[in-house]
Amino acid sequence: IICWFAGATGDAQPDALPSVQGTLPHFIQEPEDAYIVKSNPIKLRCRAAPALQIFFKCNGEWVHQNEHFSQEYKDLNTGLKVREVMINVSRQQVEDFHGPEDYWCLCVAWSHLGTSKSRKATARIACEVIFIVVVWLKNEELLSSLTDDNIDTRADHNLIINEARLSDSGNYTCLASNIVAKRRSATATVIVFVDGGWDEWSEWTVCSSQCEKLRSRECNSPAPRHRGRMCEGNREATENCTDGLCMDGSNDVALYSGLGAGIIAVAILVVAVMLYRKNHSEYGVDVIDSSALTGGFQSFNFKTTRQGNPLLLNSSMQPDLTVGRTYSTPLCFQDSTDKELFDPLPDIKVKVQSSFMVSLGVAERAEFHAKGPAETFPRDLSRDYSAIADRRKKGLLTLNGPFSAGKEQLRTNGVFGHLGGRLVVPNAGVSLLVPHGAVAENMSWEMHMVINQGEASVQTLEGCEILLGPEVTYGPPALDLFTPVAMTIAHCAEVDTENWNIQLKRKTQDSKWEEVMSVDEECTSCYCLLDSTSCHLLLEQPGSYALVGEPLTQAAVKRLKLAVFGSMEAGSMSYSLRVYCVDDTPHAFQGVVAAEKTRGGQLLEEPKMLPFRANTFSLQVSIQDVPQFLWSIKPFTTCQEFSFPQVWCSNQQPLHCAFSLERYSPATAQLSCKISVRQVKGHEQILQVYTAVAETEKESVPFFMQTDCTITSQTGPKAFKIPSSIRQRICATFDTANAKGKDWQLLAQKLHLDRNLGYFAKQRSPSAVILSLWEARHQDTADLDSLASALEEIGKIHSKNSPKDQDEPESDFNHVRDGL
Repeated sequence: IICWFAGATGDAQPDALPSVQGTLPHFIQEPEDAYIVKSNPIKLRCRAAPALQIFFKCNGEWVHQNEHFSQEYKDLNTGLKVREVMINVSRQQVEDFHGPEDYWCLCVAWSHLGTSKSRKATARIACEVIFIVVVWLKNEELLSSLTDDNIDTRADHNLIINEARLSDSGNYTCLASNIVAKRRSATATVIVFVDGGWDEWSEWTVCSSQCEKLRSRECNSPAPRHRGRMCEGNREATENCTDGLCMDGSNDVALYSGLGAGIIAVAILVVAVMLYRKNHSEYGVDVIDSSALTGGFQSFNFKTTRQGNPLLLNSSMQPDLTVGRTYSTPLCFQDSTDKELFDPLPDIKVKVQSSFMVSLGVAERAEFHAKGPAETFPRDLSRDYSAIADRRKKGLLTLNGPFSAGKEQLRTNGVFGHLGGRLVVPNAGVSLLVPHGAVAENMSWEMHMVINQGEASVQTLEGCEILLGPEVTYGPPALDLFTPVAMTIAHCAEVDTENWNIQLKRKTQDSKWEEVMSVDEECTSCYCLLDSTSCHLLLEQPGSYALVGEPLTQAAVKRLKLAVFGSMEAGSMSYSLRVYCVDDTPHAFQGVVAAEKTRGGQLLEEPKMLPFRANTFSLQVSIQDVPQFLWSIKPFTTCQEFSFPQVWCSNQQPLHCAFSLERYSPATAQLSCKISVRQVKGHEQILQVYTAVAETEKESVPFFMQTDCTITSQTGPKAFKIPSSIRQRICATFDTANAKGKDWQLLAQKLHLDRNLGYFAKQRSPSAVILSLWEARHQDTADLDSLASALEEIGKIHSKNSPKDQDEPESDFNHVRDGL
């Protein structure tokens, strides 16, 4: 309890200070009620002016003069001297007092004219107070139901938001306080999803030369926020503005003049083409057969209806595009990023476009795009994907992906005991780590891991989802382990949570796929760590898993790997260039390697990566800068095209096209050209080709280095980067809770694994699970230095926090670092 008094003293100068001789003491501040917290005494202060003396009286008795602490100072505003007195009241004094009322004190001030008394101030012990005040804060600002009818604070102190609004998004905290202390709850983040809504249609434009008028609208009422859905429907609409009567009689002359000019132009073009074909009769109008990797890549010809007229095509003769073969031989690579297997391509139809491009698609490009003019077609993601979904339902698309019956499998297996180990599918970017101690002592499990490669069951695909990596199964189904296993699966997505919704899915017993978790959310049933090229999973339930992505915007990007191979056709002057576009995962590219290995193909340029955006535009492949005097290429085949759904929904299956060149002379032994691979309104990559083409110089693909790929499983300590003794010491050190907190959380933070800590917290040994995830993440780098550096930083933190116990923790961490 504090009382303040102020008073003038006789030291004041008469000419500078007002006269105070005729004034009773005036209290500037009187003592206030207070509470004694624990054993801490409270301080009572009084200030008064003018006052010659101030004393305290408690419970009717004067407080001894020696217990008073007094001081004087000059008030700068009034010029008066202020007297201040303070006493201490202890918990023992309050407890020893027994009276009809609470323990009280007041101040008595003297001046020349008399005395003045202050108010009584009571002193109570804090444990008697039970009144608690509970308030809610939003973004550290006080919330009140009095100012916002949408907010309801209940009697049980729960906060109710009656109707969610965008403005209600924020961080909410509950604050409870009493006279003793304050307590804050954990902050709860509220995100309000806002679906997009269409604005009003604009006014119709004036009638165009095509007799159409146009209107448009924007998706901004409201605009989608916080991953809300985009607007459904078309952004633009067209309408005929002449009721089908596009021209009147005054335009007949212009109409017939235009038709006449068009007929003359067509006739000139036909004559030019016939003369060109006559001079180059040895080259027919050929289209490269790109439907399979293993058909020899022979070209097929549209035969003419009668000899001597090469311009007429016999439409009744169709090319045979059913040639195919299965590859299952695994390969090893010197470059770990290109260790893959492969299964055969789906059949692909070939269609010659009016723009003289060859589209290697499941159907002509016009079927995918809108029927109307290009300028009236709104390129929004939802419409293009709905077109893809309709084509799937009609059976027009045949895709390979995770939702398959699994006709082909890449399988590896091993027997694991208490020491654990690792399973690896060779050259596929897929591995499974069984931690030490996961299997009970004196027991063993025969475990397997399978990559399924069958045809997709496209009816189970939802919306815009695509496969970002291979479908992987591990088992057996009855597997029962003490700790989760760590599975690594390579993926081809440019990770960006604003543009992607990436989910982990698992196959149920009825062969349907269910969502396990979204990678940007926290989950206690499994853990997902998404790196730039791989996804590391902590799993407790055996089964089939797949990483599936759904683009949220047209800025979503998946990576494509581009490669060009070449080989000389036996007994001819022709040389074949084959360009592959495949999802940028080791498993997907592995099949390209297997196919070219059987053909004796040569890798002509280091494979390159191309970012492919979800902007619905196609992928074009063209050959450029071919030496015209040394090589010839068949007409209309210099540019080929993949439609957007072929590339975007390839689901780990490679696409390819071929260019057939013929040299004029057997003396020509070198070929140099460029292969351009570009997405319309997107990125472009150039593959530079410079190679020897003589048959005597043909060798196997130089890019592939044969290494030992028979080791698919490792057991015991040799399967782990961290020695077993060091691992046990780390777990014993960090799993033990102490006054500084649970050290495994600090370990997770220093190893950059500090999200979804709730999953680690439920494990019997959080540190062991964290180290298993670290092992899976660094299996190719052998980077023990980063782990040693993290332990060293933790040791320094402990040393700063507890200098008295510095020797013991520092010694423990030194032992661990020395072991690494």
